Amino acid sequence: MLAAWYEKNGSAREVLQVGTLPDPLPGPGEVRVRVAVSGVNPSDVKSRAGRPLAGPQVVPHSDGAGVIDDVGPGVSSSRLGERVWIWNGQWKRPFGTAAEHIVLPADQAVRLPDATRFEEGACLGIPALTALRAMTVDGDVAGRTVLVSGGAGAVGAYALQFARLMGAGRIITTVSSPEKAQIARSFGADEVIDYRQEDVVSRIRDITDGQGVDRIVEVDAAANAALLPQIVARDGLCVVYGSGRPQVPLDFGPMILIGAAVRFFIVYELVPAVRRNMIRSLSAYLEAGLLKHHLGPAFTLDRVAEAHEAVEGGKAIGNVTIRF
Repeated sequence: MLAAWYEKNGSAREVLQVGTLPDPLPGPGEVRVRVAVSGVNPSDVKSRAGRPLAGPQVVPHSDGAGVIDDVGPGVSSSRLGERVWIWNGQWKRPFGTAAEHIVLPADQAVRLPDATRFEEGACLGIPALTALRAMTVDGDVAGRTVLVSGGAGAVGAYALQFARLMGAGRIITTVSSPEKAQIARSFGADEVIDYRQEDVVSRIRDITDGQGVDRIVEVDAAANAALLPQIVARDGLCVVYGSGRPQVPLDFGPMILIGAAVRFFIVYELVPAVRRNMIRSLSAYLEAGLLKHHLGPAFTLDRVAEAHEAVEGGKAIGNVTIRF
């Protein structure tokens, strides 16, 4: 099979290789997916750049979509030919979706509705599930004021839509350019703040009549930690799914005085019951045709290094994919 892989950490152009690897065969309880589209996420490029390798040869990328073309013992043959999307393809295992085939446990290949394209399915495992968890953990958002940090991003665009679908009273987001502001509005934002041109704290205080926001969905906790005590409402919730640095200093005094809560999570480590619920809800939204997908640049496998650089440099808007 055609595949991309790396054998050491380093820059994309330095370590990523493209060539042929043996076709994998599914074992007990596993399926093999003929990958149509592989999704490229920030965690994939971070893993390649410096995280410990899961094996001597790592095929990157955790997200993808394709068709089941083989099943192992214990898996019904009725799944052959099923269109699926993949989650945790390369989490704690060496072989991800940047290859023509991937073998993985059967439950990690989820049926993809007929109306959902493969390139859209390759955006679900990390961006969509992260957004859904961020909008549902520790209570609902019906009637609440929600702030989505980075609303034009891969996760942010889904988070804005889930907030709208779940009946949020007011949806605010931050962006870094007029182009991104337009994108965020198209995905459901009521109020858009360009943090490079405007004072975020003042704008939020004006929008909320000084009350602050009930739920913050935060993409970079380290960068925005100083803002949180100034913009979260009394007894509000800050949901954190990412950080540009390992240390996140929070101003304890203001946070405890208003009773604010901080919830950290990583989508890779959702407990099985929570993940099942998230997948069930996501599937229902997809089946009903209620979600738009924020597709960004698409590459072919021979340009995998360019795809990584597009994500790493932060210039790509939307979900970056590799199509076979």
